Amino acid sequence: MRKFLCILAMVLVCSLPAAGQQTSMKKLESQRAQLEKDIAMLNRKLEQNAKNKDAALSSLSLLKSKIQSREKLITGCDQTIRMLDDSIAVCQKEIKKLQARHDTLSLYYGRLVRGAYKNRDSRLWYMYILSSESIGQGLKRAGYLRGMSAEMSAQALRIRETSAQLEVEKERLNGLRKDAGDMRRKVVGERSKLKNEEADANKLVNQLGKDRKKFQKQLAEKNRQKEALNKKIADLIRRESQKAAKNAGKTSGKTTSTAIDTKLSNEFAANRGRLPWPVEGAIVERFGKHHHPVYTNVELPQNNGVTLAVRPGAQAKAVFNGKVSQIVVLPGYNQCVLVSHGAYFTLYSKLKSVAVKVGDSVTTGQVVGTVDSIDGEDLFHFELWNGAVPQNPEGWLRN
Repeated sequence: MRKFLCILAMVLVCSLPAAGQQTSMKKLESQRAQLEKDIAMLNRKLEQNAKNKDAALSSLSLLKSKIQSREKLITGCDQTIRMLDDSIAVCQKEIKKLQARHDTLSLYYGRLVRGAYKNRDSRLWYMYILSSESIGQGLKRAGYLRGMSAEMSAQALRIRETSAQLEVEKERLNGLRKDAGDMRRKVVGERSKLKNEEADANKLVNQLGKDRKKFQKQLAEKNRQKEALNKKIADLIRRESQKAAKNAGKTSGKTTSTAIDTKLSNEFAANRGRLPWPVEGAIVERFGKHHHPVYTNVELPQNNGVTLAVRPGAQAKAVFNGKVSQIVVLPGYNQCVLVSHGAYFTLYSKLKSVAVKVGDSVTTGQVVGTVDSIDGEDLFHFELWNGAVPQNPEGWLRN
């Protein structure tokens, strides 16, 4: 019995997808769950905006972000379907092999049983042994009969084991087929939603195009605010870097970094791609240069970070150990907290209140402040700088 259970356990392990595929499936499942959460949040924001006639520009950004998330979700579902199809093919091959083995074992076992049946009278067995010409021959004949009996028992056990393996594989195949079917139905539903969202986006584009003056005025104001933020933060970081260099060079007369700053900088850099997100939310504005979604010939000011739609009252948290360098207030961005991490800096903006003060040391995950609702929008803006050079936060934060 113990042998049977051990073999069954080995079958279960061997029948699972390869470790690499299991990891990929789990990663896709995690990404899918996050995207669905992002889409749900964006839906709530769009419902709020529906009550505000002047929020069309904001709604378009939210809708564009939702479409991107939906497209990623569909791509992830398609990848999952391909992996499930591969697993189904492997499982079917394994079932075919097991069935062939089961048939062969059953055939051999049938022959043994028929042979034993023909000689089922125990008196024949005794006569066979007693008619031996010598004790040695008698012992050999007795051993042969015991071996035949043992072989029948062993063969019966092998058939039971193979039957159990077949049942496990067939059950797994049914599960894989169900998962693949569910995922295919999900993709059909997601594609339908995507089509509707694209139609809604086109309606908004037409609406914004009709009232060009009104929305261009809103856009111009947002652009001025963004340019002011870019200038202010670049200036603050330049001054902080100069101050650090001056303090570090007092003893040597050279511009150097202190040992602590170098250590902190190296630790920060070593965590690239593993830093936690400062808030939970969906990205609505990405890093870099972009053109306006409606007035496509208009290039928007450089976005030095990412902007996320968040739940009301969301708390912004430090992404790494550091020190609060500056706290400033800027139009459209409210309170902004700049944290230094050696040669690196992170910015947390659009805050209603801050939970730190200049000079404070902060640790990873510590609350920096609470996100504000500005013009009816719950948005959080985050930036990450390497010295005077802005970085794309998505390359530094966990995927």
